[in-house]
This record gives sequence, structure tokens and C-alpha cells, in this order.
Amino acid sequence: MNRRQFLASVSATAILPLRGLAAAAPFTLRAEPVTRQILPEGEGSTAMLGFNGSMPGPEIRVKRGARTTVEVENGLDEGTAVHWHGIRLENRMDGVPMMTQDLINPGDNKTYSFVPPDAGTYWYHSHYISQEQVARGMMGPLIVEDDLPPDVDHDITVLLSDWIIAEDGSLIDEFSDMHSVAHAGYMGNFARGFLSQDAVKNADRVRLRMINAATNRIFSLAVTGVTGSVVALDGMALETPRSLADLVLAPAQRADLIVDITGPVGFDMQSRQGSYRLAELAISGTNTDRIPKPIAPLVAPNLPTPGDPSQHLTLTMMGGAMGGRHGGANIWSFNNISDLHDDPFGAFERGETVRITLANDTAFPHGIHLHGHHFYEVAPDGSLGDLRDTSLVAAGESRDVICVFDNPGRWLIHCHMLSHAVGGMRTWVKVSD
Repeated sequence: MNRRQFLASVSATAILPLRGLAAAAPFTLRAEPVTRQILPEGEGSTAMLGFNGSMPGPEIRVKRGARTTVEVENGLDEGTAVHWHGIRLENRMDGVPMMTQDLINPGDNKTYSFVPPDAGTYWYHSHYISQEQVARGMMGPLIVEDDLPPDVDHDITVLLSDWIIAEDGSLIDEFSDMHSVAHAGYMGNFARGFLSQDAVKNADRVRLRMINAATNRIFSLAVTGVTGSVVALDGMALETPRSLADLVLAPAQRADLIVDITGPVGFDMQSRQGSYRLAELAISGTNTDRIPKPIAPLVAPNLPTPGDPSQHLTLTMMGGAMGGRHGGANIWSFNNISDLHDDPFGAFERGETVRITLANDTAFPHGIHLHGHHFYEVAPDGSLGDLRDTSLVAAGESRDVICVFDNPGRWLIHCHMLSHAVGGMRTWVKVSD
């Protein structure tokens, strides 16, 4: 990102709230072209894609354990599908064309119906030519509310993304540029955050739901004007709240924060060139009723307890610029195979505990996302660490994860740097009924 465009983002203090859907079900999402003011007011507007006339799409809030029904209407001139990222749902509702459903063709619709088993912060996005449709704006928050919400004054969603935008506001169509695909991926020259609320009071206690909806950018974040803790990652409550320092979100990852407001709130991206403002929360008055107290953990998720792993597989990321040769037919591969093969990477009995080594033999980081499940990242001491649905693996490094494959069906595994996914970094697993 160049300095002029980042400085423009700093001056864009007007918050553009997300428009929430009403609590009554079923919900309707209409995929359609939209025009959005991404650049600061006074500069050009941007023709994009979105849902219900908005980009990001409306925030959907549902109850844990209650059936959720969403009717998706396709008002585009191309096909689409919607993936409910992080939800442990039925396989046929996962939203992956040619694997779990047919494409939703222009003018057609599809009814998605599922029961979210876990409270937390999730999101929805296109899963068809997603490196382009997500970059154009087909995304939105999906919040599964807690049975017993934490004691906060506000619950605010912060969705982050970036785009390549020309001076006149037009979106530059470089979503599948070969150079980008072979390197770090489509990387915007302008970034910002969208908030569901524009102001808070001093001394308020606030839950911030951070979502990285960018197609490829890793956000290293600092939140100023607050004190507090991270309480959940990828929708899963942490056993012990942890420091806000070193908050890094790969594409598709989420983090829930509970913070006390100490001044105007800034959401800043950290980079080698400095700190860049993505979004702000203004201060309007002081909360004189709030009594400070320690931040308590959220209610722990109810996931199956891993047993002794019956299989230990290795998923090796290969290819890309400055990478070694590999046997795949595309730019990137897993285990020498690019794109979806007829045979799964792994086949598991329902309820089987499996250990997978995610080995990054490339020159770039990758965020590996498993559909339909969460998994434990194995800590350096060998214990079970954080529960995630997307794990960031640095270049040249490896990470072990342990998963109980208790959700039957055919499930995608891919890099959520979506440029890398279209470049071949996709595979799948099969879980028996």
C-alpha cells in the first residue's frame, strides 16, 4: 500500500455500519452488484458485489442450537455459492460447489439450513471463484450468540479487508494475476475496517469481534484506547483470556476481545512502514455505572475430546515463487498434487482422532482451513493448544494439529490465502457416516 492511500484511510473517520438482519428467521441474502464508498468521502465510489445491497453483507445473528435457515438468491450474472465459515454443520450445507452442492446459477436460489452447535464469531462468504467474488465484496459476519452472554455494554463487530483500488475508486481486476498467485496473493493498496457501531463511552466494557475477511492479507493489529484481553479465537473460547499484544489474524481467522474503553479507539495495522489506521470508534460521554472487575473466560465450547491419534498424516505445502519443484500441475500443491484429486488426502472413521503435520515447504506463509471441523494446534510442549478452524503456518515452518473427525462427509482443506487456493493449494478428506 502506498502512503497516500493509507493516509487517506486515516482521514476517513466516518464509520460505515454493517446493517444487521432482524432476528426472525428465515433470512434472505440476495447476491447482487452494489456500489460502496470504500475510499474516503469525496473520492470515487467503487462498483462491487455484495448481499442485500450492502458490502459487507448484513450481519446475521442466530441462537446456538437453533435451526438457522438462509435463502440465498443469485442476482448476479454468474454462478455463486455461500460457505458458512467455521460452522460445524451438515456436509450438504457447507457451500462448496461440485463437492457439497450444485452451483447457484443466475436467477436461481438455494435454501441453506443448519443448526450451529457452537457460540462464537463466524462469517459467510462466496465459495465460487472466491479469489474474485470475495475480493469484490461477497462476505458478511455470522454471529452465534452465547447462551449466557458476557457482562459487556456493547457487542461490536469489526470486519477487515483490503482491495486494489484506482484513484477514481474503481476496483482493479487483478484477482488471478499470475505474479500475485505465485507470491503472497492479491494484496490491496487500500484497507479498512467496517464496524457495526460508531461510538462508545469512556469506561464502557465492550466485546470486539474481529474478522479478517481479506482474501490474502495477514493483519498484524494493535487496538488503542483500550485495556483488556483476547477471549476467543476462530469462535472458540480460550480457557484463559490472554494479552492483546501480538494480535495477528490470517485470512479467515477471527479473534474476540473484551476490553475496557480508556479513550478514542483505533484499529491499526502494523507494518514495516509504520502503523496505519483501519477504523475508529468515537467516544461519546462516560459510563459512570460500570464497576471495573476482572475479565472472565467465555463458556467453554462443547467439542469431542481427542483420543490417541490412530493416524499421523503430513500435509506438505509446495510450490510458488522461490519454491522447489513439485509434481502438481498448478502453481502450488499439497503433497505434489495440485487442486482436487479423485482420492482424498485422508479417509477417517467417524469419531477418529487424527494428527496432521502441516509442513510449509514454501517461501510464503499459508493459512490452512479445514471445513466442517475445528482442530487443536499442538503447543510446543506437546499439549493441546488453541482450537482453530484456520491455522497460520509461517514459511519454512511446521505445525501439528489434532482433530476429531466426527462430522461425516467430504470436507475441503485449502489455503485461505485464496490466491493460493486457486493456484492449486486444495485437497479434501472423507469422514465415514
